[in-house]
Amino acid sequence: MLLLRAAWTPRRLAAAQLNSVCQPSATRGLSSPAGPVHWLKNALTKALRLPQEATIPGPTTAAEGSMNEIREGKAKVLLADKNDVFYNKAQVVNRDISIAVIKTFAKKRQEELENNAKHMRTRAAKGKGRKGKGKGRKSDGVKVAPGLDILEAMAASGLRALRYALEIPEINKVYANDIDQKAVDAMRKNIEHNGVEGKVEPTKADARILMLENPDTYDVIDLDPYGAPVTLLDGAVQAICDGGLLCVTATDMAVLCGNSSEACWMKYGSYPLKGKHCHEGALRIMLHTLQSHAARYKKYIVPVLSLSVDFYVRVFVRVFTSASLTKEAATRVSYAYQCNGCHAFSFQPVGRKETNKRGGVKFSPGLGPVVGTACEHCGSRMKMGGPFWTEPIHDKQWVKEMLGMIKKGGKEEFAIFDKVRGLITVIDEELPDVPLSLCMHDVTKVLKCTPPPSADVRSAIANAGYRVSSTHDNPTGIKTDAPFEVFWDIMRTWVRDHPNPNKLSEGTPGGNILAKPLKVEAKFSRVYSALSKAKMSKTPRFTPNPEAFWGPGTRASAGKRKRFMSAPTEGLDKNNKKDRRLGAVSEAEAKGAENGDDAKPEN
Repeated sequence: MLLLRAAWTPRRLAAAQLNSVCQPSATRGLSSPAGPVHWLKNALTKALRLPQEATIPGPTTAAEGSMNEIREGKAKVLLADKNDVFYNKAQVVNRDISIAVIKTFAKKRQEELENNAKHMRTRAAKGKGRKGKGKGRKSDGVKVAPGLDILEAMAASGLRALRYALEIPEINKVYANDIDQKAVDAMRKNIEHNGVEGKVEPTKADARILMLENPDTYDVIDLDPYGAPVTLLDGAVQAICDGGLLCVTATDMAVLCGNSSEACWMKYGSYPLKGKHCHEGALRIMLHTLQSHAARYKKYIVPVLSLSVDFYVRVFVRVFTSASLTKEAATRVSYAYQCNGCHAFSFQPVGRKETNKRGGVKFSPGLGPVVGTACEHCGSRMKMGGPFWTEPIHDKQWVKEMLGMIKKGGKEEFAIFDKVRGLITVIDEELPDVPLSLCMHDVTKVLKCTPPPSADVRSAIANAGYRVSSTHDNPTGIKTDAPFEVFWDIMRTWVRDHPNPNKLSEGTPGGNILAKPLKVEAKFSRVYSALSKAKMSKTPRFTPNPEAFWGPGTRASAGKRKRFMSAPTEGLDKNNKKDRRLGAVSEAEAKGAENGDDAKPEN
C-alpha cells in the first residue's frame, strides 16, 4: 500500500518513501537493493520523474552495521553515515590518474638511477625515509631505486593513501596526515581493515608544520585541499626531495578563472583572463605560483602532466635543485594581452636569456610591448593578465607511457577507466608547447557566420604549414601555433565561400576583421595529420560523468575550519570565545570591586 501511495504524494515525499521502503535492512543482512523491490523502485522513479540514482563504474558501497564500506580500486574504507570525515567520490578520476603518474614516476626513477643521475645517486646513498629505511639495493648487479616515501598531507578517510599502498608496488611507506582527530581515527580503522599496517602510517599534525619539520624527505607529496593550496606550497617545495614529484589540486576555480580577479592576485600572484580558455589559464597560473615558491629555495619545476577535470585543476611537477637553472624562471612565464572584441591574444615574456660570443649567459628583462593600445585585427581595446606559465605543461613521453599503462590495466586497475582513458587520450594529442586555445564558438559568434566543421578548420591550418590539435579542457577548442593573421585569413575564406545574408555592421569587431583583404587563400582539403586519431578510431574522448550532480563534496561536518589550520586554533569555537570574554569581564569587575570602583570595565 505504501508503494501505491507514493504515486499520489508530492515528488519530494514520494522519493523519501521509496528510499525508506527500498533501503536494505542491516538486520536482514542485505548489502544492496535486489529483486522485485529494486525493479519496482526504478520503475516508479521513472514514472514520477524522480532523480535517478547512478552508479560509479568503480566504487561500490555495502552496509556494514552502522558503517558504510566504500570500495574503490583495491581499497576498502569504512565511513559512518554522518559526514564527519570528508569523502568525495567524484575525485575517483583524480585518484586513478595520480596512481598512473606515480607508477610512471617510479619507472623513471629506476631509469635515472641506471643512467647515474646525480639526484638519484644522492637519494640512494643517504637512504630513504625519516628512519633511514629503504636504501638502494642491488639485484643481479643492477642497482634498484629505493622505495617511494609518499606524504598525503590531508588524507581524511585515507582512501587515497590506501590505494597508493595497495596498487603501487614500489611504495616504501605512505604517511597519511590530517589535523582532524576523527579523520585520524578513521584512517587507523581503515588501515587495519585493508591490512596495510606496515605500509601506511597515520599522523595528526598541521600539514604546513609537518612539511617544514621534514625538509628533503619525501619522494612524492600529494596536496588535495578543500579550496586553494597556496598556503601549503612553501612547505611542500622544501619537504620534497631533489627530483621528487609534487601533486597539487586546486578547486577554487571561480578565483582561478577570473570571477574574482583580485582574489586570484592575492592568492596566486597572477591576474586571470576570462574566456573559454580560462581552465588552461588556471593551470598555467598554478604552475607559475609553484615555480615562484620553488625559486626561493633555488629549485625549479618540470611539469609532467597538467589537467583540468570537472570542477578542479590538477598538476604534477618534478622539483629539482639547481641555482643556475632556477635563474631561468623569469624566462618561463609571460604576461598575456587579450582583445576584448575578437579574443586574440599575445604574450609578453617577463625575462629573457642571452648568450654572448664567449658563451657567457646574461639574464635581462623582456622586450616589449608586443601589442599596441588597440587590437591589430579588429581595433578593440586590449586587456592584460598574468603572469602565466608559457612553457610546456605536459611531458609527451610521460603521457604516452601513462596511456599505454592505462589501456593495459583496463577496468580491473582503474576504477573509472573510460573517463581516465579519454582524458589522457586527448592530452596525448594536445600540443603541449602552445599556450591557451581558440574556441570555435567564440570565433563564429564574432563573425556571425555558419560554424565550419572542426576538421575543415584544422586541415586549413595544417595546409598553411602550421601545427594544430584539440585541447582537453574544451571540446570545441583548437590549439595552434599559427599566427592570428593566418587564422583570420582562413575564416575570411570560409565566410566568403559561405556568405551570411545578415551583414555585420561597420565598426564591429567581426566587421573590421572581414573588411581586411585576404593575404593567404585557405585550402580546406582534409589532411590526415590534422585530424584526431582517437576520434577516427572511435575512442571516447569527452565522456559524460557517471552520474548527475557530479561535483565537489560537502565539507566534513567535524571541521568547518580548513584541514591545515593549526591545532590550537581548531578548538577555539564561538562558545569558548564567548566564555573567555565573559571571564575577562568578571576578572575586571572583581578587580574594580577590590579597588572600591563600581564602574563597569571598558571594552
